[in-house]
Amino acid sequence: METKDKQLVVVGAGHAGSELAVAARQQGWAGRIVLLGDEPAWPYHRPPLSKAWLAGKVDAEGLLLRATSVYEGAQVDLHRGVRMERIDRANQRLELADGSALAYDALALCTGGRPRPLTCAGLVPGEQPTNLHYLRNMADAEGIRAQLRPGARVVIIGGGYVGLEVAASARGLGAEVVLLELQPRVLARVAGAEVSAFYEGVHRAAGVDLRTGVEVEAVELHQGAIRAVLCRGGTRVPCDLVVAGLGMLLNTEAAQAAGLAEADGIRVDELSRTRDPQVMAAGDCTLQFSGVYGRELRIESVPNALEQARAAASWLGGQPKPNRAVPWFWSDQYDLKLQMAGLSQGHDRCVLRGDPASRSFSAFYLAGDRLLAMDAINRPADFMQAKRALAQPCGVDAERLADASQPLKEILQPVAVI
Repeated sequence: METKDKQLVVVGAGHAGSELAVAARQQGWAGRIVLLGDEPAWPYHRPPLSKAWLAGKVDAEGLLLRATSVYEGAQVDLHRGVRMERIDRANQRLELADGSALAYDALALCTGGRPRPLTCAGLVPGEQPTNLHYLRNMADAEGIRAQLRPGARVVIIGGGYVGLEVAASARGLGAEVVLLELQPRVLARVAGAEVSAFYEGVHRAAGVDLRTGVEVEAVELHQGAIRAVLCRGGTRVPCDLVVAGLGMLLNTEAAQAAGLAEADGIRVDELSRTRDPQVMAAGDCTLQFSGVYGRELRIESVPNALEQARAAASWLGGQPKPNRAVPWFWSDQYDLKLQMAGLSQGHDRCVLRGDPASRSFSAFYLAGDRLLAMDAINRPADFMQAKRALAQPCGVDAERLADASQPLKEILQPVAVI
């Protein structure tokens, strides 16, 4: 379509929104591009917040997704500190928190999510203790870093990626860390039992007091700060700092009110288009059908956000390239790089390739003889080969897979789909 006199508005200046705005220009969108971000900062990388940022190894400039000159060169009009309140689809305009309105010809919703708040006895809704923190944006990370010091007693609630990464960073800075996880194991939602057990061992060896199957029941407050976390069963854990990593809530209220989203996300197709032909969406707030897994998925990952953004940009530029990428993720903890390709839910067998004691191995998740996913710990070559193989149905011989002397490329073979 002719776009010279049209206006594209991108809501959300995280990984998805920043990529979509710049890529749309590169793909041929000729009209105006407006990028709205609700934070005062220029668009920045979020994954390092729990790692290099907390450890003081990177500054604000080092976090930038792009040099500020890139937005100027792409003629992207970036508005920082701006929040959308309402989508008026009938008149194709947005109502903003400052009372102003902004018209659009094409709209991209890259609104992401926000941390799920900790709720328990002792906490008052809307009143956050001075030493209770979440980790979603730079302000969150700055709050944690300001209170993270050698000898500080840190309680981390939640044993997912965020909790484990913060635990590793905190130990590296000399803090005392207690990690409380409700599930019987860490990473229960995303990894198999073998990988969970490995990471539990790594953290305990590093000095983390890691406790699974623990429910937080209440907190003790003194002068506006949490002084102890109380667990079901009567255990009391004193603390100077509490970090809660309990997942996220979707920022889709405006999209839901406009009829573009359900409670589980904004549904998009392979080109990131919603049910409204003028509106696209990308990133953590979306729900998309996966041809690889045959079901709708909502994937919280930077790679997925970027792929969806690029697909939207290709459609806006008139050269559509559908997004059919295999989901993948990564996590850095201590000297370990965890790379995950595919989704392991529904597997009936886990095959290890390599020895976990060497801190370099891969875990392959199978349903029958079909490969569903894999986790690679300090094995980037295994990760890349498996990620490529997962792009189509892949069958494996489990016995050969466990034999690290046999070339992985020869073991991962496509299978016919009937």
